[in-house]
Amino acid sequence: MELLNSINWGLIAPLLVIQLILFIVSLIDLVRIERTNGPKWLWALVILFVNIIGPILYFVIGRRNN
Repeated sequence: MELLNSINWGLIAPLLVIQLILFIVSLIDLVRIERTNGPKWLWALVILFVNIIGPILYFVIGRRNN
C-alpha cells in the first residue's frame, strides 16, 4: 500500500488518460476502416498489447491511405 502512496499521480495520470484515449480511438478506427496494411486481427493485437506505442504504430503504419 505504501508503494501506491509514493507514486506521483500528477505525472502518471495524464499518461494513463492519453493511453486510454489512443487505445479507444485506434480500436474504433480499426473497426470502421475497410482496409489496413496487414491483417486487422494483427493490428488489434498490436493495439491491445503494445501499450502506448501500439496505437501510434497503427496510425503511422497500419492505416492504408486511399
